[in-house]
Amino acid sequence: MNAPRRSRDGADIETFLEMMAVERGAAENTIAAYRRDLDDASEFLGGGLTAAGTEDLRGYLGDLAARGFAPTSRSRRMSSLRQFYKFLYAEGMRGDDPTGPIEGARKERPLPKIMSAEEVERLIDLAEAEAEGEEVGSAALMRARRLHALVEILYATGLRVSELVSLPRSVLRSQNRLVVVRGKGNKERMVPIGERARDAVTAFAEALRASRRTAPDEHWLFPALSESGHITRQAFARDLKGLAARAGISAARVSPHVLRHAFASHLLQNGADLRAVQELLGHADISTTQIYTHVLEERLIRLVADHHPLSEASRD
Repeated sequence: MNAPRRSRDGADIETFLEMMAVERGAAENTIAAYRRDLDDASEFLGGGLTAAGTEDLRGYLGDLAARGFAPTSRSRRMSSLRQFYKFLYAEGMRGDDPTGPIEGARKERPLPKIMSAEEVERLIDLAEAEAEGEEVGSAALMRARRLHALVEILYATGLRVSELVSLPRSVLRSQNRLVVVRGKGNKERMVPIGERARDAVTAFAEALRASRRTAPDEHWLFPALSESGHITRQAFARDLKGLAARAGISAARVSPHVLRHAFASHLLQNGADLRAVQELLGHADISTTQIYTHVLEERLIRLVADHHPLSEASRD
């Protein structure tokens, strides 16, 4: 019974490491360290790492202590596990994070990396310019318009990258300003898609037809010659980093997940309600969305400073 579970652990670990390499730009030695940590935990758990519970992980930490691992080494192993389960949760492969209740397992959650509105605008403007600069019917034009459409949709909706690349072609046919997205746990939610994003998708579809790269009965909005039948998250992440570099933005600072964070943070900066952002992001629990409360705090401090009758700004 253990063999299938080991197989599942191995596949999930490889998928996690691929994401760390492609989307986060992790170095080879960092990837190797994650692999050693996760393989060791999987071996201790008899191949049940993916499905492990909190008590299983406490047992593993106890085993590390018994083997003489220093507190700093145990902390690093726990950090690897936190990243792994955070990835599984974000991808809908688990409905919880078993490291959460472990005392000392979590330090204060770091603020998500975000891009400024000006940087996002620069990124999108370049994608739009490149989408107009190639010969009609060429594969290069098709790829440029695909990247433009992906970036426009991602910043307009805040979709998870897995939700974005697997959008159905029916999105294009629908004239509704709301799109139904199937997210984590197979749950559906409605997200608005703006006119700019829809125009970019239409332009991409035209380039795709001109390049004869799609069939009339194609199911996916962003088809590709991959096992899934649509562009992979890794391919999009690579294209996005290339676009960032061409826009003069550090590629290490840009990923699909960073654009999702930018979507949420910029909404809150401009007055959106936290609950509304929770719904748009598809977070089941408001506590997940509360990583953005620093944005709300800054906005409230500015609000009081600008409008309270006893504040310095109001007396100027």
